[in-house]
Amino acid sequence: MTDLHAFFAFASDAEIAALWAAGFFAVAAVARIAEARRIKRARIDRVGWVPWTGIFLVCAVIGAALLALSAKGLVAG
Repeated sequence: MTDLHAFFAFASDAEIAALWAAGFFAVAAVARIAEARRIKRARIDRVGWVPWTGIFLVCAVIGAALLALSAKGLVAG
């Protein structure tokens, strides 16, 4: 646990933004899988209430923006 604490204590802003981007990409992946499962459902008349496509798009765009903003800092070290 102390290694993780030390990482976050001394991580640069670029590293933290990249971690947030990875988290947003993970949520986008889950939303994409959930949408694929909803499309393949057996009873087509049972419509879900969660907007998985919207969640996917929002999380993917935010993740891409965070990754793009952190790229220069990650490359520089």
